[in-house]
Amino acid sequence: MSLKQSIEQSQKFLVEGRDIPWLLNTWAERTPDKAFLVWEPFDGEMQTWTYAELAHDVEALAAGLSARGIKFGDFVLIHLDNSPEFVISWFACARLGAVAVATNTRSVARDMSYFANHVGAVAAITQPAYAKMVHGSAPKLKFIAVTDNDSGVPAEVPEIVPHTSFAELLIIEGGAPQRPVDPMANLGIQFTSGTTSRPKAVLWTHANGIWGALRNAAHMHLGTEDITLIVLPLFHTNAQAYSMLGTLWVGGTMVVQPKFSASRFWDVARKHKCTWASMVLFCVKVLLSRDPPPDHHFRFWGCSGHHPPAEAAYGIKTMGWWGMTETITHGIVGDIYQPGPPLCIGRVAQGYDVEIRHRDGTLIKPGEQGLLFIRGVRGVSLFKEYFRNPEANASAFDDDGWFETGDVISMDKMGNLFFSDRDKDMLRVGSENVAASEIEAVILATGWVHDCAVVGQKHHLLDEVPIAFVVAKSDAPENLSQRIIEVCGEKLADFKVVRDVIALDDMPRGTLDKIDKKELRSQLVAIEA
Repeated sequence: MSLKQSIEQSQKFLVEGRDIPWLLNTWAERTPDKAFLVWEPFDGEMQTWTYAELAHDVEALAAGLSARGIKFGDFVLIHLDNSPEFVISWFACARLGAVAVATNTRSVARDMSYFANHVGAVAAITQPAYAKMVHGSAPKLKFIAVTDNDSGVPAEVPEIVPHTSFAELLIIEGGAPQRPVDPMANLGIQFTSGTTSRPKAVLWTHANGIWGALRNAAHMHLGTEDITLIVLPLFHTNAQAYSMLGTLWVGGTMVVQPKFSASRFWDVARKHKCTWASMVLFCVKVLLSRDPPPDHHFRFWGCSGHHPPAEAAYGIKTMGWWGMTETITHGIVGDIYQPGPPLCIGRVAQGYDVEIRHRDGTLIKPGEQGLLFIRGVRGVSLFKEYFRNPEANASAFDDDGWFETGDVISMDKMGNLFFSDRDKDMLRVGSENVAASEIEAVILATGWVHDCAVVGQKHHLLDEVPIAFVVAKSDAPENLSQRIIEVCGEKLADFKVVRDVIALDDMPRGTLDKIDKKELRSQLVAIEA
């Protein structure tokens, strides 16, 4: 047996006999009365689910979905903001063996049509604010289940939307059908931006979920007594795997808010004595701009780099990390006890091979930077595949199993690693990856421009915001900039909408007549306030 085969066999042994329902039920049996989910809405009363109570509601919803015809292998859209219903729905799909397709709630109708059609979704679970859009965008769904609230705020479902009440699904008599534990069964899908014009469907198995749970808990030294505060969206890997599954592995507690709110963050954190949180730099920067709290119980924050200013302001240890939807957990990770220099993301995580290469394929040395490649076991430590996208799968992996991440990583003289840039034509807007080509395709489809190039303008809070450079046609509307922004607002999620449109007589060109985006970016002054 080769070393590669031995590693694959070891990782598969690690998840043998385990899946997500097994993990939830383990704690429901061992600590039935311990709080797993604490819901802190912006409006309304706090609610708590013990492990036993959550497992009961998961089983009930799985039975309700089964009664409506959902079966093993079906794809179910979960289009919900952070809420108890999201958590229950995600675990209920796992219990049935259905595939939870967690979609970004900032998506527009065009996105939703693509998501539903690409995976062949048979049903959706959503909330009143999005019910009309989901219904109009995905007409082939068997049914849509709708909650009675928008992240805790009571709301009515639009009358024109035929739907099933989420609450009614929880009280259908009879249990969900039993199924054997299969770690390699499909678990969930998240759509991630790529350099092509449409997002890619990243498919996880139950083994991926178990791997993410145990490795995230290990990376952060979590224990049963730990309490995490979740303010990032559960439809993303960060909150879903790092926070929710990491907490579940150790039998901890998660406090969930609808979204990040600087004015509510500290009150909720102190109330529940939260010990850790997964953060993004945007959240940290906003909190640092406000008065520090008088006290707290945080022992660490995880972020996209070791952050000494937060440590100085709050006395909270910080650790850097790097990961993707495709890696489920951190492929590069720091440590709260050995955090490294400012903005350090750590070193290679256990269970992964990492290479950082020059353009010619040779490996970098300390003090250099290069392209990050990572290798693991498909379906365990790496995602199973890009669903229904053989071209993307073929281009993402080489013959030796190395996955090209598209990220540029630098190494200092001591071997510490740092995130430098995206090598591919991607923007980083807040916590969202955005493909420039997707925005360009929408602008070119208007027929108003000969040429279009979208680049990122540096922003003090959001990292970047998208800006479009265009060469207008002679018959373009006079208010071209405004019209393009309006079209982007109709066709794209809000974080993908260009902030400005700059008309040029011609585009700067580089080798092979390609548009020189580096030159375009140099014309933009960073937004500092």
